[in-house]
Amino acid sequence: MTERFTISLEDELAAQFDAYLQEKGYGNRSEAVRDLIRDRLGEQRLGDAGNGQCVASLTYVYNHHQLDLAGRLTDTHHQHHDLTLATQHVHLDHDNCLETVMLRGPVAAVRAFAEAIIVERGVRHGKLHMIPIQRADEHSHGAGRHTHDRPAI
Repeated sequence: MTERFTISLEDELAAQFDAYLQEKGYGNRSEAVRDLIRDRLGEQRLGDAGNGQCVASLTYVYNHHQLDLAGRLTDTHHQHHDLTLATQHVHLDHDNCLETVMLRGPVAAVRAFAEAIIVERGVRHGKLHMIPIQRADEHSHGAGRHTHDRPAI
């Protein structure tokens, strides 16, 4: 079901919004408004829900020559192995590596893991992106039972 509503914008704000739509490639205002609302509600939900669930990507760059940094990062990953879905490692140059870690778990635990990585000396440009999720009912497809996660908003 779709509910329609009307909003009024000052001319200058409407012009800025239309420029935003064109820059981002939106086909219409409705899609952009939906994305902006989802984004803001998601941020609020993540901020309010210390015990809520999320999926996330943590991306950071680090100097692999930094004294024992690779070992410290590995130790931190092992301490939070229950959150990690996948890790991708890319060599940017002779000194710097880029890692992206896909995570799933409690919001507070995911934030704590990300902060532990980002604050390590030698880690640069760390960024965490979280999306709130909700767990669906457990069910089966032939061979086994499992659950699905879906965006909460």
